[in-house]
Amino acid sequence: MKTYQGAIISCDANDHIYKYLVEDKGRILHVGNDLPEQYKGAPREVLGERSLLPAFGDTHIHFASYALFNAGLDVRSARGLTEMCEHIRKFTRENNDKIIMGFGASTHAVTEKRLISREELDRACPDRPVFIVKYDGHACILNSRTIAMLPRKMKTLRGWHEESGEMNQEAFFAVTDFMTKKISLPRTLKNMLRAVGSLTDRGIGMMHTVSGVGFPLDLDVTLETILGKGLDGGFQTRLFFQTMDPAKVKKRKLPRVGGCFATALDGCFGSEDAALRQPYANNPQNRGILYHGDEEVIRFTKQANREGLQIEMHAIGDAAFDQAVMAIEAALKDCPRQDHRHGIIHACLPTEEGLQKCAELGIQIPLQPAFLMWNLEPLAFLNSILGKRTEEISPLRKMTDMGIVLSGGSDAPCTLPDPIAGIYAACNHYIPEQSLTIPEALKLFTYNAAWTTFDEKERGSLERGKVADMVILNRNPLTMEPNELPDLKVENLLLNGKPCKKGQGVIDLLARGLLKGGKI
Repeated sequence: MKTYQGAIISCDANDHIYKYLVEDKGRILHVGNDLPEQYKGAPREVLGERSLLPAFGDTHIHFASYALFNAGLDVRSARGLTEMCEHIRKFTRENNDKIIMGFGASTHAVTEKRLISREELDRACPDRPVFIVKYDGHACILNSRTIAMLPRKMKTLRGWHEESGEMNQEAFFAVTDFMTKKISLPRTLKNMLRAVGSLTDRGIGMMHTVSGVGFPLDLDVTLETILGKGLDGGFQTRLFFQTMDPAKVKKRKLPRVGGCFATALDGCFGSEDAALRQPYANNPQNRGILYHGDEEVIRFTKQANREGLQIEMHAIGDAAFDQAVMAIEAALKDCPRQDHRHGIIHACLPTEEGLQKCAELGIQIPLQPAFLMWNLEPLAFLNSILGKRTEEISPLRKMTDMGIVLSGGSDAPCTLPDPIAGIYAACNHYIPEQSLTIPEALKLFTYNAAWTTFDEKERGSLERGKVADMVILNRNPLTMEPNELPDLKVENLLLNGKPCKKGQGVIDLLARGLLKGGKI
């Protein structure tokens, strides 16, 4: 048993702030402004200027990809292509990897304002295959060694650009599938354990991972299921299977379907293939791409909804957003469900009509506030391709006031999984009137994150009887100004009331994961 005294920020429905919290055997026994007599003898931690909150959640992460690139080459910090090439050379000198896999190439972060080319990759690493994924996770650049490895049939796919080495759309998905098959199982599991450690360092106790891309027999889904069941420290995994075949999901007895890749309805702003209702401002011939026809998306949502699955789909542009809303509405008309919690991921450019439908139908939105302050995709670039429509991106205030449940994620590896950065961005929208209050932003990554996957009865707020998944911050965010929020730091993550454990081995993970039940 242990008592915490100080700023106890509950993040409950009424935003209660308490003075005391008592935890015992992993559960919250008491929260309140008075400490009952029977708890006064328990060990006590006085928070002082610090605060205690529910553990954070990340409601959209490509965990297998994040685990891979978290352990690999990261070129996001390069401010020029010469510097990026030097990063690649240094990494290859220090690592014996047969294939160099990296992440974070951007036209916006380098002085040349273009992607690194196949020719430059050849010079930086002439003797090994190189596979660099673009910062938005929707394209990649390859060197000649990699292109020579690929099956000839890929050259017929949409998005194949052999001369530059840039692959997007169908070609990107196919290349990603091919390359990730080259990673060994032991390395993948070690990368995953390391990645969980990086999440817990940022106060994250639960992730919603979207999985099902790049591995034979959907091995990433299998591994993330084992991971979720096998971790010994209380970290929670909720898995969305990225497929348009609900039968595959039911066969694995998973309750959720969707995400990106197979269930992405469009591309992204960075590759200028997010599906728009009106042309891009810099190209009147381009409205982006809808990856699927309306009939195909409706068929998928109807089948998944009839099977009782929770559905989430990627939609960046307004045309894709409307397609997602239309398909979910069709599914609910076909088979009404009162508490489905279907969602539209990102919803970067929502329409007024679509938002009204979301409010009416109970469609939730897992979004990524850090996109609003993303130096790899800056506002100047968005203005150049969207014009005035940048003022309509992620209208957090409007959506919240309409009663739509928003939750916070990172889309890692696109942005780092850092809830404090997301909270800061949500409170400092570049359209000030679309900003959230600090209590509202905290809920994106706490109560709403738990609610999104039906976990709110156990987690997401500090209330009597709930699991004691909690995070201690160095300051009280409710006493800070929105522009001060980056000064917040995670001091400790407590899962089941205990400091988060690290150092679990692969063998133990496999043994526990294969034998243990539990919610995924």
